[in-house]
Amino acid sequence: MNSFRPAPAWLADAVFYQIYPQSFADSNGDGIGDFDGIAERLDHLVWLGVNTVWLNPCFVSPFGDAGYDVADYLNVAPRYGSNDDLAKLVDRAGRRGIRVLLDLVAGHTSAEHPWFRASANDPDDHRYVWAPEGRSGGTPEGFVASPGSRPGAYLPNFFDFQPALNFGYARENSAEPWRQPVDAEGPRANREALRTIMDHWLSLGLSGFRVDMAASLVKDDPDKAGTSEIWTELRHWLDRTHPDAVLLSEWGEPEVSVPAGFHTDFFLHFGGPTDGLALRSLWSNGTGTVNDTWDPLDCFFDPSGQGSPRPFVEAWQRASSALRGSGFISLPTANHDFSRLNCGPRTAEQLPAAFAFQLTWPTLPAIYYGDEIGMRYVPDLPDTEGSVLGPRYNRAGSRTPMQWDDGPNAGFSTSDHPYLPVDPAPDRPTVAAQRADDRSLLHLVRRLIALRTTTPELGSGGSVEVLHAGYPFVYVRGGRYLVVVNPQQGQTSYRLGRVRPGRALESSGVAIDGDTVTAQGFGFGIFDVIG
Repeated sequence: MNSFRPAPAWLADAVFYQIYPQSFADSNGDGIGDFDGIAERLDHLVWLGVNTVWLNPCFVSPFGDAGYDVADYLNVAPRYGSNDDLAKLVDRAGRRGIRVLLDLVAGHTSAEHPWFRASANDPDDHRYVWAPEGRSGGTPEGFVASPGSRPGAYLPNFFDFQPALNFGYARENSAEPWRQPVDAEGPRANREALRTIMDHWLSLGLSGFRVDMAASLVKDDPDKAGTSEIWTELRHWLDRTHPDAVLLSEWGEPEVSVPAGFHTDFFLHFGGPTDGLALRSLWSNGTGTVNDTWDPLDCFFDPSGQGSPRPFVEAWQRASSALRGSGFISLPTANHDFSRLNCGPRTAEQLPAAFAFQLTWPTLPAIYYGDEIGMRYVPDLPDTEGSVLGPRYNRAGSRTPMQWDDGPNAGFSTSDHPYLPVDPAPDRPTVAAQRADDRSLLHLVRRLIALRTTTPELGSGGSVEVLHAGYPFVYVRGGRYLVVVNPQQGQTSYRLGRVRPGRALESSGVAIDGDTVTAQGFGFGIFDVIG
């Protein structure tokens, strides 16, 4: 382990809430969400109990990839407002007890970034990965022909309009003489640029960053040692200059990313040797955003009862053992790239059990905007700002406008042309309707967050003992609280043995008779443990 400064104390109690800014709240009626819209909805977040918000990229961009193609790291896109508007949002949130994180796209820029425009016309500029033309005049595999006067081709990170910043190569290859070492001039300049960008925003009151594609920096880096060294260097700098700030990684392999310098890593639908199996084995029911290369699997939160929590539990145990308390793992309900919980055949009645699990497991919970009311993944939407990645992988369905009330566009915007169509379902859930119904999912999520926040044993630091990794899923937190979750549609039972449950702190469809706990379909319960 590297000798990093301990994570800021506030992080252990974080309940993350991810906001896709263009779809959250539109204050000026142009159809696109903005900072003022978020500020106007802070009461919802405070009432819900979340204390940390992270925003998808909000920098200047041509929006070929929804803002992940950054053209200016130091200024926000006008469609969201101004830098001052962001500063006001951060200040207002902070006064309400909510920290704000930005999304840092570290590995690539937009092809419209001034850095790239200069590099495309200057053969001596090594800000990006450039290869010369081949003997036949063609470009090397995976490279894109230069758009400027510079001959040769550049390496993209994702879409062709996202040129990869040059952080060097981990290994030399005589057949590819363009490979530069990680300490070459271009890679050093890019590491310095990351410090400049982070320092700029942290100095304005932001609390940290979620880092996009954090594992992508050094190329041909099979064990990620080169990339890890960069983040280790940046973490030591952060510890010295902004000790209360945090770095969250989009890496999907906490046992590698946290020792490298991140405070937290997410379990994701990709990452690590199992390509995100831990998360997919929980939520992915084969609908919504589906990569055709994924092996078919029965997820645990499915009515069929064919799945298992074991892939997740084993991945969490491996990662936790590797971290040894040096950082955290975060478990999201969904995100802007992955299906919402309410997707395909999954129905609203199945969601309470999912939240009962997510908010009582010793990971940092990350709630994707709208999941707290059970917003639906909307299928078959048109490609919007690069949302379609494959025949079964349309991210737009997870990015539809927040559903606030029964007004036009569900209260998101007064525009006739919102960023994406609102869910057309006549029974679509709304915040207003669920606020008025204390039996709603929204009220349950609020109660679960409050329970977690006021009960240390149910938080990130409490121990967990798995009694039964099946249906029902049964575990004890901190030696004091029994959690029972049954995501399948049928009734199921388990003999508790030595564990004696007491009063129910939160329960639906779970009964205890002697040493046997019986859970109805989609039931869950959280109980005191006696003795």
